[in-house]
Amino acid sequence: MGRGKIEIKRIENATNRQVTYSKRRNGIFKKAQELTVLCDAKVSLIMFSNTGKFHEFISNSTSTKKMFDQYQKTMGTDIWATHYARMQESLRKLKEINNKLRREIRQRIGEDLDGLSFEEMRNLEQKMTANVDVVRDRKYHVIKTQTETYKKKVRNLEERQGNILLDFESKYEDSYGLVDNGAAEYESAVTVANGATNLYAFRLHNQNLHHHHHGAGSFGSSNNLRLN
Repeated sequence: MGRGKIEIKRIENATNRQVTYSKRRNGIFKKAQELTVLCDAKVSLIMFSNTGKFHEFISNSTSTKKMFDQYQKTMGTDIWATHYARMQESLRKLKEINNKLRREIRQRIGEDLDGLSFEEMRNLEQKMTANVDVVRDRKYHVIKTQTETYKKKVRNLEERQGNILLDFESKYEDSYGLVDNGAAEYESAVTVANGATNLYAFRLHNQNLHHHHHGAGSFGSSNNLRLN
């Protein structure tokens, strides 16, 4: 039973469409390979699927570039000329934009002003004034942010210091109470200590006097013995 004729139209089902593309692509490549071998022909095939996937077949004795060169020579045309012209035009526009930007930069620092009219110089002045305002606002914003950050750090340090003091006072509250309640005892202890010091000094003074008295008596006895 023969295969029915397939209607040539877009396959709506995406999966079936991809499967059909893969099968027929391989079939075309197979035919191109056979044609190359049988007829010694130069064949080049370039294919892109609907998803943008690239596939290529090229004869062994040539390359894609050689095929394009031979095509241009045979047809008497330059397929790159239009593309090259577009590239040149794009390059010219980019150079023009670059020169304009460089000129504006020079004018913003007070250079290259000779060719400007009064109206152009006034517009330049207005732009520079607006830019200065933007820079000044940004500067004040940075200063404000830094100041707020510094104040926040100071507050955090003060809070930490207060917490440390509160913790210290809560831990050593009893010790402070003993000192306050024992103030009279502390003063008595100081008085006793001072009295002991005075007493010790008095004893040392008496001992010195006693030794001096005995020394003088010995000296008088010696003198009496010598006189006798």
